[in-house]
Amino acid sequence: MSDSTPPNLALKRKRNDESDGIDDFESITPELSNASSEDNPPLQESLNTKRKRGRPRKATNVDATYGQETESSKIPINQGDSLDSKCDAIPQTSKSEQGKPKSKSTKTSRSQKVTKSSSPKRTPSAPWPEAFKSLAQTHRALNLVYTFCCTRKHFATTFENIRKAVQAQLGSGRELTVEDVARVRVLVPLAVKFEYVDEAKLEVMTVGEKETARNQSYGLSHPECDVANVDANVQSKEVLLFEFLDGDLKREVRHPKNGEPTKPMRKMKDEDLKMPVYSQKQMLALIEKRNKKFSDAVDAFLVQCEDDGADPVEKLEREKDAWIPSPPVSEDDSLETAKLLSMPPREIPKERKSMAEIIEEIRAMDWYFAQIVPEGHRVFEAQSPVYGDLTFQLSQDLVNALYNTKGITQFYSHQAEAINSLYAGQDVIVSTSTSSGKSLIYQVPMLHELGRDPNSRGMYIFPTKALAQDQKRSMKELLQFMDGLQDFMVETFDGDTPMGSRNLIRDEARIIFTNPDMLHITVLPQESSWRTFLKNLKFVVVDELHVYNGLFGSHVAFIMRRLRRICAAVGNRHVRFISCSATVANPEEHMKAIFGIDNVRLIDFDGSPSGRKEFLCWNTPYKDPNDSTSGRGDSVGETARLFCQLILRGARVIAFCRIRKTCEVLLQAVRNEFQAIDRPEVGKLVMGYRGGYSPQDRRKIEKEMFEGHLLGIVATNALELGVDIGSLDAVITLGFPYSISNLRQQSGRAGRRNKDSLSVLVGDRFPTDQYYMQNPDELFTKPNCELQIDLSNELILEGHVQCAAFEMPIRPDEDQVYFGEQLHELAATRLVKDTFGFYHCHERFRPHPSRCVPIRDTEDQHFAIIDATNARNVVLEEVEASRAFFTIYEGGIFLHQGQTYLVKELNTDQRFARVVKVHVDWSTMQRDYTDIDPIETEVMRQINQTSASRAFYGSVQIHAVVYGFFKIDKRGRVLDAVAVDNPPIDIFTKGMWLDVPKRALEILESRRLNIAAAIHAAEHAVLSLLPTFVISSPGDVKTECKVAKKELGRNLKVANEMRDQQIKENIRKLQPPARQRPARLTFYDAKGGSCGSGIASKAFEFIDVLLRRAVARIEACQCITPQGCMECVCDEKCRELNSVMSKVGAGVVLRCLLGWDVDIDALPWGEDVEGEDGLRELAGGLETVIPATEVPLRRQSRSDNA
Repeated sequence: MSDSTPPNLALKRKRNDESDGIDDFESITPELSNASSEDNPPLQESLNTKRKRGRPRKATNVDATYGQETESSKIPINQGDSLDSKCDAIPQTSKSEQGKPKSKSTKTSRSQKVTKSSSPKRTPSAPWPEAFKSLAQTHRALNLVYTFCCTRKHFATTFENIRKAVQAQLGSGRELTVEDVARVRVLVPLAVKFEYVDEAKLEVMTVGEKETARNQSYGLSHPECDVANVDANVQSKEVLLFEFLDGDLKREVRHPKNGEPTKPMRKMKDEDLKMPVYSQKQMLALIEKRNKKFSDAVDAFLVQCEDDGADPVEKLEREKDAWIPSPPVSEDDSLETAKLLSMPPREIPKERKSMAEIIEEIRAMDWYFAQIVPEGHRVFEAQSPVYGDLTFQLSQDLVNALYNTKGITQFYSHQAEAINSLYAGQDVIVSTSTSSGKSLIYQVPMLHELGRDPNSRGMYIFPTKALAQDQKRSMKELLQFMDGLQDFMVETFDGDTPMGSRNLIRDEARIIFTNPDMLHITVLPQESSWRTFLKNLKFVVVDELHVYNGLFGSHVAFIMRRLRRICAAVGNRHVRFISCSATVANPEEHMKAIFGIDNVRLIDFDGSPSGRKEFLCWNTPYKDPNDSTSGRGDSVGETARLFCQLILRGARVIAFCRIRKTCEVLLQAVRNEFQAIDRPEVGKLVMGYRGGYSPQDRRKIEKEMFEGHLLGIVATNALELGVDIGSLDAVITLGFPYSISNLRQQSGRAGRRNKDSLSVLVGDRFPTDQYYMQNPDELFTKPNCELQIDLSNELILEGHVQCAAFEMPIRPDEDQVYFGEQLHELAATRLVKDTFGFYHCHERFRPHPSRCVPIRDTEDQHFAIIDATNARNVVLEEVEASRAFFTIYEGGIFLHQGQTYLVKELNTDQRFARVVKVHVDWSTMQRDYTDIDPIETEVMRQINQTSASRAFYGSVQIHAVVYGFFKIDKRGRVLDAVAVDNPPIDIFTKGMWLDVPKRALEILESRRLNIAAAIHAAEHAVLSLLPTFVISSPGDVKTECKVAKKELGRNLKVANEMRDQQIKENIRKLQPPARQRPARLTFYDAKGGSCGSGIASKAFEFIDVLLRRAVARIEACQCITPQGCMECVCDEKCRELNSVMSKVGAGVVLRCLLGWDVDIDALPWGEDVEGEDGLRELAGGLETVIPATEVPLRRQSRSDNA
C-alpha cells in the first residue's frame, strides 16, 4: 500500500485483488529476507555483542550469570539448511508449563545483560525432522511479512490479508493454512496471537494531513459504525487476526524536511505531522529475535519428546488442534447448544470458597506465571471480638433502635470505652481499623443526648458529600425506632442543598451533616443567624481526621478555632469533640492540634472481629516470561483478568486506580475479559466510580453496590474513605497508590467480620512499583505516617484572622488562645482598630472574606460532556476546566463507564463538548508539554559561605499546552498523529529555584551522565526532606518532573555509542532538540493561588541545611540501581513515576550547589542500560538541558546573605 493510496482500510479491500493486502511488499522484502550477518557486519555486531564502555563497572549483590549471545543466535532469515544448528534449549514444553520463571529475585548491574542461571542447556541428539524445518520456514515467512505489515498505516494483519504474501515467501506453490499457524502456536504460544475478532473493531479513523482537528469533520470510515444504535443493528463479521505479541517496533515521527525524529513536546504545523517510520535495522533486529526464540522452542520441544519417548511429529499434530481458533457463536446459537446438551446455565456461586482455595485455583490456571513475588504472600489471621460495657444506662428506645436496625446487643470494647469517655466529658479520638464500627461511637451519644434534651444539636463534619449522605441515611434509620424523635429533622447542609431549604434546616434540624467548606463559607460568617444552633450544640464530629493534613489541615484547624470562639461567645463552652481516623502515627497529638484542645482521650485498641486476610504482591509478568528484556506486560489486562476470576468465584471486588483514565480503561478491559470468556452478562454488573460523575450517578452506584446488585466496582481513591457500599471480599490496587498509607486504607475496604478477604497490589512497570515488588516487606513494616499542620504559616493565619474579625470583632488579649501569640502583631498591622479597641476585618477582604481564603483546591468552572448519540443531548459528566484540554479534544476518544465516545465538538466559550458513542478498538493520547519557569525574582540569597551559587524566590509560571494527540491501538502502537489548536493553560504561583552551576554540567557531560535525570533526582532528594523543616504534606510543594519520552532522546543514544575521544567533538555536531529546558531545580507552591501557600518561602530559608541533608541521604543509601530507590531519590508521588532518574548525577548537582568537591574519577560512566521503557539511564551531554540564566529582579527585591 503506497503513500498515495487514498485513506482507506486495507481490511476492506476486495478479496479477489491479486495485490490484496501489501502493494509495495516486494520493494523491501529482498533487503530484509536476504540480509544476514555477512551483509550487515556493523548491525550484527550491534545486535550480538556488547557495546564497549568508557569504564568497566563492578556488579554487587549479583545473583545471576552474565553472557553474550553466541554465533548460534545469528539465524539467517531465508536459509532453511541453517536450522540444523544447535541452539540453547529453553524449557518450553506445553501451554500449562511454558514460561513459568523462577521466583528468585535478582539484582544486577544495569550495564550488563542478564541470563538466568540454570542447568546446562540441552539440544536434540538428532537433526530436526523435515516437518519442523518446514514449520520454521513458515514461521520465518510469517515473521517477515508481519513485521513489514506493522509499518503500514492502518493495515490489519488478518489471516486473509497476509496469506498471499507469506505464500510468496514460502515459494514452491506451498499453501499457508490455519493448521500451520496452529502448529507454530504449539511451540511459541505466548509469542503469537491467532484468534477471531469483530471486523468493525479493526476499523480506524483516517484524517487528512492538511487540516487541523478543529476544522475537520471526524467520523469513522463507514457511517454504520459511527452511532451506537446503528452499529448494534449491523450484523458483525468475525475475521481471523494474526499478531506477534513478543515485541513491537519502536516508532518515531520524522521531520519531513531534515528527516530527524521530532520530539513529542514540539508543537508542529499540521502539514509536518507524519506517521511513524521505521529503520531496516529495527526490523531486522526484531525478526532475528523472534527467529531465535522459535529455534530455541523447537529444540526444547524435541528434547522433551526424547525424554518422553514420544514421536515429535505425532505430538505436534495432536497438540495443534487445541490451538486452532473457532469463530464465536451467536447468543442464540449458544442458547440452542446449551438446550441440546441439557447443560444448566453457569451461575456465580452464592457462597464462595475460602480465599486460600481461590488463590490456589488461580495459581493453577494456564495464565499464571509466578506473578506472586517471593515473600509477597502474607496472611493475617482472624481476630475474635472483644466486648465492653457502658458505665451508664441507655434508654430502652435507643436499645431497641440499635437492635432493630443493626442487630446490636453488645458494644465492642473500643466502642464502649469511647462512649464512656464522652459521657464523662472528655473529647475522644478513635483510631481503629476500617469497618470496626466507629460510626456508632458518635451516633449513640448524640441520640442519648436528644432523648434527654430535645433541643440538643449536633454537627457532623465529613470531608466528602458522599460520606455525609451515607451517615444521614444511617441516622434516620435509628430515629425511626425512637418514640418522640421520629419527626426530628436530620439533614445534609452542603453545596447541593437548595437555597430555599437552608433557613429551615438551620432553624429546625437537630443534626446537620456538612463539610469544612460550608462551615467556613456559610455557617461562621452568618453566626448571628446560627446562634440558636450554636448555643445548643453538644457534639462536633469530625470523621476521617487523617484527611486534614498539611495545608488543608492547617486551614481546618483555624476553622475549628473560629467555631470554638463563636460558641464560647454565645455561652457554650461545653461542646465535646469526637474524631475518627485511619491508623496513623500520632492521632492524639493531631486531634489536639486541629481543635486546639488538651483533654483528649485516645482509643486505639480494636475490639471488633475480623476474618483472615490474605495479601498478595502480584507483579505483572514479562511479555515473554522467559525474556526479561521483553518488558512488563499490560498491567491493566492483568488486573482485569484477576478481577474477573475473583468475581466468577463468588467474590465481591473493588479495584482502585491512580487516575480517572486508568479507571475507565480498566472497566473497559474487565468487560472485554468477560466477553472473551463468554460471560458478557457479568460485565454489566460491574460499574465505575470516580470524580467527574454526577452526584446522582454516584449515589445510584453506591446504592446498587450496597444492596448487592453489583458484583464489582472500579474506582479511584474517591472510594478510599468510608462510604458504606456493603461488605467486600477482595480489593485489587492497580499500581502503587502514591503512599503506603493510601495502600493500607484501600486494603482495609475488604473484609467481613466473620469471613476471610483478599487484598492484591498489582505491580506496574514503573520504578516505584517494582521497588515494592522487590521489597514487599516494606509494605508491612514501614511505620504509619505522622500527620502535621502548620499554625505559624502567616498567609493562612492572616486569612482566618480576617474571617474571624468579620464574624466577631477581635480582642487580641482574649483571642490569642485561639490564634496564638502572633495575633497581637497581626492585629496591629493587618486589621482595622476602632475607638473601643476592637479589631475588624480589613477592607480589602470585604464584603465576603471567607471567599478570599480558599481552603482547598476546588474549581468553579467545569466543562459539560454531552452525549449527542441519536440526539439524546444528555449530560454524561462534568470535567474541571484545568483537566478539560487534557481530556477532551475534537477527534479524541472519551471514556465514560467503560463506554467509548468520540468527541465531535469542543466549545471553549460555552464550556461544553458533544460526544457520540462509537465502537472502536483504539484510543487517543494527548500530546502536551508543561513548562515550569520562574518569571520574577523577589528574594535571593547565597546558599552558604563556601558556595558561589545562590537560591532564588519569586513568581513562577506553569505553562501547559496540548497541541495534538496520537491514536493508539490496544497494544499501544501509534496509528495516527493529529494536531489540535488549543489555547495554553497558564497558572501563576510562588516558588524557589536553584540554577545548576556550570561546573556540575561539565562534570556530568564529561562522564556522559544524563543531565535531565540528575536534575530530576536532585529535585526529588530535596523535596522529600521538606516536611522535616517545614510542616507540610506530600503534594503541597511540587517540582518539574522529567518525562521519559521527552528527555531520553535519540541523540543521547548516538553520543553514547561514540568512543571517548570522539564524545565532545561529536556532541557539538548533533542536532539539538526543538525544546530545551534550563538546568534548574524548581520548587513551587501547588496551592494558594498566585500568592502561594508560604511553604516554598519557608523552605527557601532552610536551603543550605536542606541541600546538606539531601547529599547525606543519597550517599548513605546502599542501593545499587542507577535510578536510586525510595530511600534516596525516588518519590512515591512523582507524576512521571521516576522514569528519568540518576542517583549519582543528583549527588554531583547538589555537591556543586554547596560548593563541595566532587571525586570525578569515582563517578561511573553513563550507560545505555537495556531494560524496560522508562527504566533507562542514557548517557549524553547537553541534549535537552541548557545552562540557566538568571531570572529578572522585581523592583524593591532584596538579597539575603546566608
